[in-house]
Amino acid sequence: MAQTAVTQVVKTLNDVHQRFGLRRSPDEQFFTEWHTNLPSLDASEQATLDQIRQRFRYHREAGQVAEGAVNAIVVSRLLEMTGFYDPPFRLRSEVSVEIETTSDHETLRGRIDFLVIQEQFWRSVIESKDTEFDIEVGIPQTLAYMMANSTPNQPLFGMVTNGNSFIFLKVKPGESPEYDFSEVYTLLARSNHLYEVLQILKGIAQGMVQHKAFSG
Repeated sequence: MAQTAVTQVVKTLNDVHQRFGLRRSPDEQFFTEWHTNLPSLDASEQATLDQIRQRFRYHREAGQVAEGAVNAIVVSRLLEMTGFYDPPFRLRSEVSVEIETTSDHETLRGRIDFLVIQEQFWRSVIESKDTEFDIEVGIPQTLAYMMANSTPNQPLFGMVTNGNSFIFLKVKPGESPEYDFSEVYTLLARSNHLYEVLQILKGIAQGMVQHKAFSG
């Protein structure tokens, strides 16, 4: 069976549709987690997010910010503030995955930047790029990684960021897998969109814990 890097063959949403049978959901209620019932932030959290934005802008003004710096300055701080470093979650980085396509049974290989796990179940996939990378280009690749999820009965959430911009994804696997994504949040805005980004991450995390409590 042929094995190919995800980045070589999955470059557009059409590639995702054809290789995985994945379709964007027409249901407006499919992905409400990014805009409804979001938790509030306290003054301390807002102050920390203001510092993160200021620090990132400082480095961005000098030129391109590499992926490692994006992770250190922005992504790792957001994951910590969300609680993904602590129980009941476990965070893994640089996770190698193999995904079998449905169209030609080709095996694709890739590497997930950050994977949030709760009791061995995949919960969230976070992909980080350098600032010159257009996050729109990263959406198909991240959707492909999310299709490697081994727990098809549970939805999986994703985030793609280059430090400047952020977008959230939701995939519901199964016989007819579907996905959708949020609006794009950007640090170029006058207001600090990291507030919304952290609220969405915390809302998703809280939903995971509540779902576990209900199903357990």
